[in-house]
Amino acid sequence: MKSKKLSVLAGSMILILSLLGTSAQAGEFLVGALNPLTGVGGPYGPGMLAAIRIAAEEVNEAGGILGNKVVVISEDTQTDPEAAVRAAKKLIEVNKVPAILGTWSSGVSMAVIPLTTRAGIIEMNVSGAPEISKIGKETGLVFRTQASNTLFGVVFARIAQREGYKKAGTMAFNNPSGIGNTEEFKKNFISAGGAITGGVVYEPNQASYRSELQKVLTTRPEVIVMGSYIKDTTIILKEWYQLNEPMKFIAPAWAVNPKLIETLGPEITEGVIAVDTVPNTSSKTYENFLQKYKKATGEDVSRNPYAPMVYDQMILLALAAETAKSMDPKAIAAKVREISGPPGEAVYGFADGLAKLKAGKKIDYDGASSAIDFDESGDVRPTFGIYRVEKGQLPLKYTIKP
Repeated sequence: MKSKKLSVLAGSMILILSLLGTSAQAGEFLVGALNPLTGVGGPYGPGMLAAIRIAAEEVNEAGGILGNKVVVISEDTQTDPEAAVRAAKKLIEVNKVPAILGTWSSGVSMAVIPLTTRAGIIEMNVSGAPEISKIGKETGLVFRTQASNTLFGVVFARIAQREGYKKAGTMAFNNPSGIGNTEEFKKNFISAGGAITGGVVYEPNQASYRSELQKVLTTRPEVIVMGSYIKDTTIILKEWYQLNEPMKFIAPAWAVNPKLIETLGPEITEGVIAVDTVPNTSSKTYENFLQKYKKATGEDVSRNPYAPMVYDQMILLALAAETAKSMDPKAIAAKVREISGPPGEAVYGFADGLAKLKAGKKIDYDGASSAIDFDESGDVRPTFGIYRVEKGQLPLKYTIKP
């Protein structure tokens, strides 16, 4: 009996020690990196994690956050809301992080944000759901460095106009991002004098989308605007090609990228327009990050538009903490807008910003992904790039500033 009690006690001690080992130690500032390392977002997640770690290294090289070493704790969302919730609970309850960075896809972010809000910690994401704007405005704890679907809808409509289309159909993946993209497009396209011939919202993980596609095609649009991901877009474009019906497509770049072209081939994908935000290439911050990302991953950052976005998140978090002179999440969140927009002297990284803060100056962080001027909802307004598939390549054709 005594032996059994000792065994239980030993097990309890091991559990306690393991939990202590995963929470912040003296001189540490823990940051949760919650990225899509696998699943639909798998092509982007590893690069996003690398970008967060690059930023954390820069902060540590300059002395850390308020003298505390940044420790990045990584979890995989699997691009699945349920898996993301489990991972977020672990980061919040066990690791006790003051901030979670890098959630990708609106379904994931919308599942995680209620947890971070209840915990009173910061959530930074690269998701588009319009609902995130409302939450960001209400809580002051949510920031996104990707454009909202509201802005994507505006840009989709402007592209359709510029390309000369008068009639459009829509196909939307059934989640906040897919529906948000197409609904905002409809609203703006109609306001500009265009007509919506028809549209469908389809369920994920289907072997075929032929019936949904045919439903839209029978309405005779000149272009179909997609609110989709790469897996479903691959099936839809393949089935469209088999139907041998002329059609043009506009889609977000996370659905139309080099991987899609490689899978389907240049003939099927020729002429498809892809839309995404473009990084802040004129900034010294971007130039610095570009080189470090290439060295760390062996890849060109142009293949991962989300890498600069999450890099900026880590730098913003660190500069806001230094400005607040606090490690409390709410105090840090209250300073994010102050250090990310005017008035203030432009800074191009953590060390640059820290030096100016110590000199008593106000700062304005000029990011790698955009100028990062957050509005009251925690949203940014980056420049959009419009790409068109040409002979298996995806060159940038023009840009639009909402």
